[in-house]
Amino acid sequence: MMNQDKINFPWLLQMAWRDSRKNRSRLLLFISSIILGIAALVAIYSLGDNLRLNIDNQAATLIGADLALNTGKPVEGKAKTLVDSLGKTRSEERSFASMIYFPKNGGNRLSQVKALEGDFPYYGKFETIPVTAEQTFRSRQEALVDQSLMLQYQAKVGDSIKIGNVTFAIAGILEKAPGSTGLTSTVAPSVYIPMRYLAQTGLMQKGSRVAYRYYYKFAPETDVEKLAKQLEPRFEAGDLDYKTIQSQKEDTGRSFKDLTRFLALVGFVALLLGCIGVASAIHIYIREKLNSIAILRCLGVKGSQAFLIYLIQIAGIGIIGSILGAILGTTIQQFLPIVIKDFLPFELTTDISWLAIGQGLAIGVLISILFALPPLVSIRKVSPLNVLRVSLDAVKMERDPWAWVLYGLIVVFIYGFAFLQMQTWIEALVFTASILASFVVLYAFASLLMWLVRKFFPTSWSYLWRQGLANLYRPNNQTSILVVSIGLGTCLVCTLFFVQTILLNRVKMSSSGNQPNIVLFDIQGSQKEAVLAIAKAQNIPVNQNVAIVNMRLEEVNGKTASDFEGDTTAEQSRRIFGREYRVTFRDSLSSTEKLTKGNWKGTYKSTDGLIPISIEQGFADRSRLKLGDTLVFNVQGTMMSTTVSSLREVNWGEVQTNFLVVFPTGVLEEAPQFHVMLTHVPNPQASAVFQQSIVRQFPNISIIDLALVLRVLDDIFNKIGFVIRFMAGFSILTGLIVLIASVLISKYQRLQESVLLRTLGASRKQIFSITALEYFFLGSLAAFTGILLSLIGSWLLAKFSFEAEFKPEFLPILIVFLFVSLMTVFIGLINSRGILSRPPLEVLRQDV
Repeated sequence: MMNQDKINFPWLLQMAWRDSRKNRSRLLLFISSIILGIAALVAIYSLGDNLRLNIDNQAATLIGADLALNTGKPVEGKAKTLVDSLGKTRSEERSFASMIYFPKNGGNRLSQVKALEGDFPYYGKFETIPVTAEQTFRSRQEALVDQSLMLQYQAKVGDSIKIGNVTFAIAGILEKAPGSTGLTSTVAPSVYIPMRYLAQTGLMQKGSRVAYRYYYKFAPETDVEKLAKQLEPRFEAGDLDYKTIQSQKEDTGRSFKDLTRFLALVGFVALLLGCIGVASAIHIYIREKLNSIAILRCLGVKGSQAFLIYLIQIAGIGIIGSILGAILGTTIQQFLPIVIKDFLPFELTTDISWLAIGQGLAIGVLISILFALPPLVSIRKVSPLNVLRVSLDAVKMERDPWAWVLYGLIVVFIYGFAFLQMQTWIEALVFTASILASFVVLYAFASLLMWLVRKFFPTSWSYLWRQGLANLYRPNNQTSILVVSIGLGTCLVCTLFFVQTILLNRVKMSSSGNQPNIVLFDIQGSQKEAVLAIAKAQNIPVNQNVAIVNMRLEEVNGKTASDFEGDTTAEQSRRIFGREYRVTFRDSLSSTEKLTKGNWKGTYKSTDGLIPISIEQGFADRSRLKLGDTLVFNVQGTMMSTTVSSLREVNWGEVQTNFLVVFPTGVLEEAPQFHVMLTHVPNPQASAVFQQSIVRQFPNISIIDLALVLRVLDDIFNKIGFVIRFMAGFSILTGLIVLIASVLISKYQRLQESVLLRTLGASRKQIFSITALEYFFLGSLAAFTGILLSLIGSWLLAKFSFEAEFKPEFLPILIVFLFVSLMTVFIGLINSRGILSRPPLEVLRQDV
């Protein structure tokens, strides 16, 4: 007999090992529920470590130079002197949106044209087909065309494209440029041309929005970061934004850090699901072990010692499960670059991250023990008298007060993990509360649904159906836990699909009926009548014709940009001076606007004093502007003093010209301006003819086709959705593993039921039907719970967040429901196959 005065750890280990001999496969099943969660976390942590390493190594190729300057207006005066003095090894780029025309097949597409002069990039290179095109296009009348454009219009190297008034030969297919991603290629495919042909295109006209960029390469010994900091005041004075390799590294790292944090939280949800499965399984395991524990107590073992024996078992299996999860996660992270490749501006190489593996092991062991402890602590209260009780079901396990402390520790652990990911206590608290609320709502909903099904299930149905349903309510069942785990994964995937549908339908609705679906902009005053004539000739109605005036803000309440430079409390106000404002004038509100404060003044007379203007509410809040503030605008050298007379709420979701600043009529009519027109074309054929007519006659006019926007949005949602679905898949798989564990844990109990039914005359076919129906009820309840909660959540998002109509499609919902239900049936039957093949006498001979 062991010494009871002190803990004999070797003896405890020996007892834990001996006791586990008949239960090791079941113990491994307990922990198998957390393997996928650990795998997800190790994979994401490894991805984060590899991203940081790759960003550090490839930051120079992301920017392509040591220093990059960027501005939205032509560089003149002191700014020009500064730009010219920074170094001789430099390149210049001018970037703007313009229509690209393919003469071979008449195709046209709004693209990002980049006119380049110099040897940029200095680090990395343009990846082109053929490889030589990266150099040859610079000295010829040739262009590099993004591969997405080449595929869309079936163009080949050697074909021609027309940009403005100039036709270029296609020198090569552009696969990758410094800093570009698959996503940017989808939204705004790039076309590079030599700078010396830019003027000939005729696209640099009044009102054109052009980005001016300058790239510099310095001697290796130059401290570029220090130089940029010294020149920062001069950069700001010239409205020049700058980036260095270090700042690019920090910006890129910050973006992907947010991504890995988000994915880690999704993976953590899968881990929590697995842990709930562990706690439920351990609870059943301990109930089945009550007789063995009572015998140990009769032999003089203390309750605390019995508790330690089973704790050692769980800890040992937790270590094994964590190791397996870490191995699986390290394998998965080799494939993650494929999943997120469209979001990466560089080629991601992967290595084993021992730090991520260590984190996964620590979290796995800690969380498996933490979630197993609540059912384990009840061991300390098991009485030796339990050995005299025949029915285990009659034993009521006493609730241990320490269990509530452990539940508190679990909540603290969840909060601590969330805090490490989010770095702010409020966000971590919201996440923790949301997770707890989600589980409570799911569990309550699952329990309510089960109660309703049981209460209102038709008693007239056949015995097989009624027995299949009754099996869900057997003693020690895990039905609610399984419904929660499988239902949550289903809910995540369905909600993602519904949100994508809501957003796409919102855009489609905005172009339905006679709503505008084609936008023409950068129309010069001299072109306006000719464009209207083309539209009239093709019977295309013009919904809107809006004049736009470019201007810059010089003063706010008598203060200029320089007055705000030393005032850190007014940082947001200072930023409003660095942009160019596109402003319109009219005498009334549009259909997408609603007055929130002040009085709308639509007309102005020279005797009225300050010009009354209207500001968009959100812009006013961000810029700390209020009613009565005075603003001075510079309109092509003419100063205009204005006052904020009203604030407007704008619905930016409508396809309509919306503005931050609106002037009254009677002020800007004679100012230099360009026009935007909104039209509605009835079909794709009419749209193609109209666009070709405009592009051929007026190559400077840019066109936005809403049908193309819809395709682009759908592509973006699919790419983002794939990443989220990939991570949500861990939750669904975890739920299915919990299902497998539940089936195998209760296998002997099911075997007994099967034998009793066989003894009473049931055939194998009937038992098979009962088992299949049981799992069908389980899967359908889980799928229905997840889908219903997803529908409720998506409706709330549509109504209160997106302010859109929610009309879910029935077919995808049905497919998800059937997939989850049938997958549950398949897994349940596969893991229950031994039940049908065992003869009744084999079981009846065993000591039950």
